[in-house]
Amino acid sequence: MTMHKAIVDIFLLAPSWAVVAGLVAAGIAAALIIHSILFALLQRFFGQHHPILHMLMQRTRAITQYAFIMMALGSVLPLAPVAPQIADSAHRFLLAAFVVFLGWLAIVGVNMTLDRYTNRFKLDVDDNLSARKAVTQVRVFKRAIDTVLIVLTAGFALMSFDSVRQFGISLFASAGVAGIAAGLAARPMLGNLVAGMQIAITQPIRLDDVLIVEGEWGTVEEITSTYVVMKLWDWRRMVVPLSYFFDKPFQNWTRTSAALIGTVFVYTDYTVPVDRVRSKLEEIAKQSKLWDGQVVNLQVSDAKDNVIELRALVSARNSSVAWDLRCEVREKLIAYLQKEFPGSLPRQRGELAVGTANAAASDRTPPALPAAGMALQRNAAE
Repeated sequence: MTMHKAIVDIFLLAPSWAVVAGLVAAGIAAALIIHSILFALLQRFFGQHHPILHMLMQRTRAITQYAFIMMALGSVLPLAPVAPQIADSAHRFLLAAFVVFLGWLAIVGVNMTLDRYTNRFKLDVDDNLSARKAVTQVRVFKRAIDTVLIVLTAGFALMSFDSVRQFGISLFASAGVAGIAAGLAARPMLGNLVAGMQIAITQPIRLDDVLIVEGEWGTVEEITSTYVVMKLWDWRRMVVPLSYFFDKPFQNWTRTSAALIGTVFVYTDYTVPVDRVRSKLEEIAKQSKLWDGQVVNLQVSDAKDNVIELRALVSARNSSVAWDLRCEVREKLIAYLQKEFPGSLPRQRGELAVGTANAAASDRTPPALPAAGMALQRNAAE
């Protein structure tokens, strides 16, 4: 009884703001402690044996903490000694907090549902075209849905306060010129948002697609609501606006299939035995672990002044493997020519005409001396 009276005396003697702060702090602390205890118990008895329940608990830990705090504040604020105007403001604050909770819950629910759907698809396999289609659509739509839910939640939460609601109504009613200016300023962003929806539906690009953009080779690493992140071959990152893929041409090497035909050019002398080189190419392809067993061919694709151009075609299951296979084929064909037909390697030829050689020799012969001069030479010798 004495302890209870002491607590009552403290509340009566303390300033109102201190009482409110103490109630709020006690409510938040109690909510966090109770939530931690319940979460630990649920995780110990259910989370370890039920992977889905464990994932659900991990994804909803923050929002359940928020719900416990909101319930605690709703319980202690009516006990606070505050004026009616402050109590009304606190009530509106709790209403806005509840709206935020509903919006947050909707976002978490949508994300968990879509993530569970995309987890069924495997992107780390060779034939992942259907998986990349589904994952691309889901990720783009998820970002769009999150954006819409966030905007709606913020709008409904602000509508809980009369001053903000009236300000918003007057702003939309009277600021026509400002709205037009804002719309023009935001046109690039809106264009990218619309392009994102088009990409999700038509899918000219997908996650892990191999693209050639602005002369750069890379894979699609991330698709956001306004831009695409490409991981280039040397681990650089290229950020491209979504509208780019509808305004300019680009190459998509994995549009319908990941398989690709690689090309290797080798230049040789006209004396090279093409049939022997073609047989060697087939042997190299069959012995390679990179070849997918589909395409292997060798053709004379061009004849220049001093060399002929041999074009070797080999197929692989994806672009990265095709690059390695091309390098392997090129190295082994060159080694084969060096070893078996060194005379068929590129060389320069020269031709010397016989008449030209005789003329050059005659030019180097000294002219004949006259008869008088020969006599003088003999006398001088004697």
